[in-house]
Amino acid sequence: MTKIKGNTLKFSFNLKDYPLEALYGAAYVFLDKVYLFLNSKPKEKIEVSLKGKKKLSKKQLEKLKGEFLNELFNYTIRIKMAKGNRKIREFIIGQALISAYGSESNQEDEMKYKDDPLGIAMSWEDKYEKKGKK
Repeated sequence: MTKIKGNTLKFSFNLKDYPLEALYGAAYVFLDKVYLFLNSKPKEKIEVSLKGKKKLSKKQLEKLKGEFLNELFNYTIRIKMAKGNRKIREFIIGQALISAYGSESNQEDEMKYKDDPLGIAMSWEDKYEKKGKK
């Protein structure tokens, strides 16, 4: 049910059909265009009020409602896909972190081997050849 009064359009929908996070995401997209008011007196329904920041015609308000519902659907799909792909994302990130840690520790070991603060990491020939020349 849609009500238009002045520069405000009110409509409601069932929260069982859309996650609350999707509603917040869609609302965020519209903050620059309209003032948004959310009212959920019965817990299963939510009423959305879109009030234009500038004077809008009835047609423009109806268009905003359509855009808002499209954005709500968009966020709903994103959330469902994110939940479905969660395990594979965690696996990929885990593999990347393990790889990064492994290569870093190898580099540290190699650098420790090459660092020679006492000057003892040289061959026998190099060590005694220098003494013989002096």
